[in-house]
Amino acid sequence: MSNSNEVIVVDQQMLAATDIIRKAITEKHKKVSDMATPKPFVKKKMGMDYVEYSYMREVADKEYPGWSWTIQKTEVLGSEAFVVQGRLKWYDEGIWREADMVAAHRIQKKRGTNEFVDIGNDVKASNTDCIKKAFNMYLNIADDVYRNQVDDMELTDDQKNDILVLAAEISEERLSHIHELIKDQTVNTANYKASYAKLKREVKDENTK
Repeated sequence: MSNSNEVIVVDQQMLAATDIIRKAITEKHKKVSDMATPKPFVKKKMGMDYVEYSYMREVADKEYPGWSWTIQKTEVLGSEAFVVQGRLKWYDEGIWREADMVAAHRIQKKRGTNEFVDIGNDVKASNTDCIKKAFNMYLNIADDVYRNQVDDMELTDDQKNDILVLAAEISEERLSHIHELIKDQTVNTANYKASYAKLKREVKDENTK
């Protein structure tokens, strides 16, 4: 039978081991966060900087070997945007970790028409955007580029209120879902109009049932 002194020793050893792992994870993520993204991989679109996927994947392969990405869910916001929810799994200093991410990509149309340019490319791009967002959020890759852009795409309080009021008219489940999409900025200033229009159509459909 174990005595109390042995239990205390074991607990102390576990706490010490946990602390070592925690410090190692913190140091690892700080090292990755402090990396300067090479300028050739930093591009600009709609006035905002973004980092090419090839570079972010290269860093992930080197610093977090064995990582994986699985698409969990997809959704179309009318004819305006394609949404992907994916799950990133990575090995972090001896511990397997996983987390979900959601991202939306605007569907490209030919100028002056409602004709799609390449819907297959839009679907692929939305998945790539989602992976890149997860790489940055959970692995700290390209923090030097993205850390200052978080607030730029956030909805105003009035926009949040307007879209949540619509979602509440549909169902509690839809309200909760939209709230999460706003929280992680999947619904943002770039796709607000499309998201609002889609919810209005859903409300109309709900009222005609």
